[in-house]
Amino acid sequence: MRRTALAALCLAAAATAGLTGCLPGETKADSKPKGPFTGLTGGEIADRAVKATTGATSLRMKGDIPDDEDGGTIRIDMALDKKGRCAGTMSMNGQGKADLIKTGDTIYMKYDEKFLRAQGEGQSKSETDGVVELLADKWTKMAATGSDAKDIAGFCDLDSVLAGAEDVNSDATRGKTTTVDGSPAIILHEKDGKDRYTLYVATEGKPYLLRVDSTSAKDPGTITFSDYDKPVPAQKPAGRILDLDKLSG
Repeated sequence: MRRTALAALCLAAAATAGLTGCLPGETKADSKPKGPFTGLTGGEIADRAVKATTGATSLRMKGDIPDDEDGGTIRIDMALDKKGRCAGTMSMNGQGKADLIKTGDTIYMKYDEKFLRAQGEGQSKSETDGVVELLADKWTKMAATGSDAKDIAGFCDLDSVLAGAEDVNSDATRGKTTTVDGSPAIILHEKDGKDRYTLYVATEGKPYLLRVDSTSAKDPGTITFSDYDKPVPAQKPAGRILDLDKLSG
């Protein structure tokens, strides 16, 4: 089955194609095309949005993504660029938070106690207590080339995250106009089999993708995109840093 432009970006951004279908307030239907997209079909607008988004040097992604492994939800708020740098936070099923920074060949992470205890499910209390005492609220580091870090390093590379989202012919239909975090946008609707996707494209400046929703029964979710082409705040944390590679070695 042909992958639509929106489905491609859903797959790229979430790595699992998962993206929650909750629509913001919408204005009147865009029955008379006007503005920067006058005369363009929904598919043509979607294709322009894909091109603009994948052409950005950096962006920020924020939202909830289904976790295929345990059926839970991963919440991310991450800035990343095409040089492999990233900075932001993530959580699993709302249980605590982990801070993540990647700069150069090093990944830095800091976990709160709630996150560590949630990840320690199945271990003894003494083992979990030991991990919490060692790591909670402390910056750690590991080589980005290590076996435990490859998936994280790949997620921090914008080229890898958006790979496969280009050169897709869309058959999206035009919807209503609205705003996403105060930015004017047009809503596009797209489908891939039984899956339904909603795309929000900026109507001012470059036609960047501002939001992706999916009401797919298998992978529902929402991701918002912002801070296009802005520097990623990925600096080495100050203070003492635990070297996880040395601890595990």
